This record gives sequence, structure tokens and C-alpha cells, in this order.
Amino acid sequence: MIIKNTLLPLWLAALLTLRGAAVPAFERAAAMAAEAVSPVFRVAEIDAAARARIEGVSWKAGCPVPLADLRLVTVTYADFERRIHTGELVAHKKVADELADIFRELYEAGFPIERVELVDNYGGDDRLSMGANNTSAFNYRTVSGSANLSKHAYGLAIDINPIQNPYTEGRGSYVSPPEGRAYLDRGDVRPGMVVPGGAAHAAFTSRGWFWGGNWKTTIDYQHFQKVVDLE
Repeated sequence: MIIKNTLLPLWLAALLTLRGAAVPAFERAAAMAAEAVSPVFRVAEIDAAARARIEGVSWKAGCPVPLADLRLVTVTYADFERRIHTGELVAHKKVADELADIFRELYEAGFPIERVELVDNYGGDDRLSMGANNTSAFNYRTVSGSANLSKHAYGLAIDINPIQNPYTEGRGSYVSPPEGRAYLDRGDVRPGMVVPGGAAHAAFTSRGWFWGGNWKTTIDYQHFQKVVDLE
């Protein structure tokens, strides 16, 4: 059974803080809350119901990936209030099982994620999805400001907590989503941020995913992508 919106008792969170453990109290509290539920990390083919949700929105005619090569990934995650939710992603079949494993690792580590919803819930609009701090993967679209297809169009990329991990260029002159400006100082590490040595960075890079936070001309802290032979 999947339990949604589970909140760790405040007295326990306070107790963890008072103990002054080496691990941040927030992450310990979230990890202990995770142990109290039955999480789900499932990969399934795109059935008729899922197809009806994404066709004409994130998946359209001309998409380089056929629906048969996409998978619906269902994951359990903890939000910033330590409540437990079940979310969904669409990804290429060649990375779907790996993404499920990554989300299991993040869940067990107590890494908070605001929400995990199909970008179709936002009409396929990447800006709206980012503004809602939504973690999403597949979306048939081009790179912002370019005619080139994004890795998201192949189901080989994912954006994690866009507000805590914004896209930026021009040394901070442009930030997307705008709320992410408060997180440009990457030395001020707060929950949900992707930073080297952190849970999210380790979970992805240890499996060969490339991080947009290492890019030079533009920096995309939310973005991970993987090079996969699709032949």
C-alpha cells in the first residue's frame, strides 16, 4: 500500500535536531519518515491510459522516439515538509529502470523533491513546469533559444527541483525560473540543491549521467542527461 502525504511528527524532528547528529536533522528526519511507508519504484510500458495523457502534449507527431520506446516511471519521494508522495515521470526505456533506482536512492537518503509530475500537467510548457518546481523528464521540445532538439525530447534527460537548481546564463543576468535567483550562491547549500558530493549529484554521476552544473557558457543546475546508443 502506498501512503501519501505522510508527515513526520514534529516532536521527532525536534528531537533529531537537539541530538546534534552529524547528518543534517532534516535529512535524518526524512530518511526515518521514508522507513515508515511502503515505497514504490515501478517501470511500465505506455498503455492506453498513459498514451491518452501524453499524446498531443509532451509526445507529438515527429517525435524522434516512438511511444513504444518510452516508459512510465512511478516513484515515491519526500517533499520539503517530509510528506511522502507518489510521482510519475516518462523516460526512454533504456534509462527508465536506472531512473527508478536513482529515485529509490534519493528517497532512502532523504533528499527532498518538491513535486514529480508529468510535464503534460502543465500543457507541455517547460517554463510552467519549472515555475511549479516540478521534477520532470521526457518532453518533445527544443533547447531553449535553439532549433536543436533537447535531450528531454529523447527521454534521456531530467530536471530536478528547478527552483533550488536554476538555469542561468550571463553570469546570473538571466535565471530560469526567476525564483531560482535566491539559489545562485551554490556555497550556501540548502535542502533540495544539487551540489557536488550531495546525494542527487552522486546518484546520477555514479551511473554515468552528465550534470548541467558543470557547463561553462550556460549553467543548468537542475539538469542531468545521459548519452545512450538508441540504435
